[in-house]
Amino acid sequence: MVPAQIVIFGATGDLTARKLIPALVDIARLGLVRFPVQVLGVGRRAITTEQWQVELEKFLSPEQRSIWPELAPNMHYIDIGESTSADFAALKTKMDDLAGPFINTVGRLYYLALKPSLFLPTVDQLAEHGMLASDELRIEGWRRVVVEKPFGTDLPSAQWLNIGLRKHLRENQLYRIDHYLGKETVQNILAFRFENAIFEPIWTREHIEHVEISVCEQVGMESGRGGYYETAGALRDMVQNHLMQLLCLVAMEAPIGLDADAVRAEKIKVLRALEPYRDPKDVWDNVVRAQYGAGDQSQRGYLDEDGVAKASQTETYVAIRARIHNWRWNGVPFLLRSGKQLAKRYTDITLHFRKPPADLFAGPGGIARGLKPNGLTFRIQPDEGIRIKFLVKQPGHGHVLREASLGFDYRALFTSDSPPPYQRLLLDAINGNATLFIHGDETEAAWRFADSIRSGWSAPGAPACWRYPAGSMGPVEADALLRGTDGGSWGQGD
Repeated sequence: MVPAQIVIFGATGDLTARKLIPALVDIARLGLVRFPVQVLGVGRRAITTEQWQVELEKFLSPEQRSIWPELAPNMHYIDIGESTSADFAALKTKMDDLAGPFINTVGRLYYLALKPSLFLPTVDQLAEHGMLASDELRIEGWRRVVVEKPFGTDLPSAQWLNIGLRKHLRENQLYRIDHYLGKETVQNILAFRFENAIFEPIWTREHIEHVEISVCEQVGMESGRGGYYETAGALRDMVQNHLMQLLCLVAMEAPIGLDADAVRAEKIKVLRALEPYRDPKDVWDNVVRAQYGAGDQSQRGYLDEDGVAKASQTETYVAIRARIHNWRWNGVPFLLRSGKQLAKRYTDITLHFRKPPADLFAGPGGIARGLKPNGLTFRIQPDEGIRIKFLVKQPGHGHVLREASLGFDYRALFTSDSPPPYQRLLLDAINGNATLFIHGDETEAAWRFADSIRSGWSAPGAPACWRYPAGSMGPVEADALLRGTDGGSWGQGD
């Protein structure tokens, strides 16, 4: 059988050790590929293949270590030095030697686990040494490149990155990865919507009052992340990629199929229908940015973190009231939020349905007022599942209603755990399935929206970051974005 080679740039980094290699070991352990896979780690540290293997083994589970002796001979390391032309020539020679008699048919997946400034120089060198050329019509001898986020820092940089990558690669060779799309519940949104006829007819503005997408994190600036976060902030780090992808899956129309082109075409339509903010006041009225301050449990504030400027206006929390201008969603607010150092860690997507036109149980002897309308929640983490909330009558005299729910979680319904996101995404990249990866046009459309927010924040008179205590659920000012909705408060991850 013709082998595949996976070439990981940034082979001594944390992502490789904690995510990529364990995912590849599980792919092999579970027999998910039908051909031999060789892994070549590329880094700048002067270590041997044996030393690299020892370092990697420390991050494997007991089940993974059981087959490590069988897989380790296929794990190779090469020191690429200063990444000169001669270094890349040596890399090509090493890859060709490992391919042996399959040199003309081996498939190659290049994974760029690098800082973004190295994406284009690395691809340029691969192209210069003939390591990217492949025949679009051939199944064997394929060449693919996986690019980690961030995909630029604004629209111009994203466009420049796409131009540079497409100079050497076709779009179907590019795999822009977002690990959120590998989560089982995220993938299940499409199945839930389009394979259950009882839900799709009510997935419209006539029945849905608003949609809430929350990505709440308890972590702060651990492991010295303050310096990085100063250059990113919550808008760049979470909203432009993760939350935009979740929004697309909720809001998109039914694709004509589940192939990559069909699914990504519908996601692009959603992002192009997402209205950028018209002017600074539009931003100030519909976006809240905030920083965490000191908490009640000796949690220090963001401005006291290492690597953070004392007068920093970098947001650790952002809440957005977004508008999608199309036939299905016009007039339905999409409320997005993400923050650090919050009271709970969870990611939810909740569709809040409208109340009935007549409240029959609010008359004499009835208690219905104050109860929230029906809701459908997709819990993406930590416990993956789906829940529907509705109202029922309590036993006894009168017409007293209370909230109830139905739902399921993956652990209760299925005997096996959901595969880790990187396992699913790496397997798809090896097999050439780009459905769960991001098209270049998606990245640019998402940056247009994000840049309209950043423009409002940098305008004269823009309000400064609000504050919220570490360990809370964010600033109270974000509640104003729920104006006009029943309930008028964000979910609490219950």
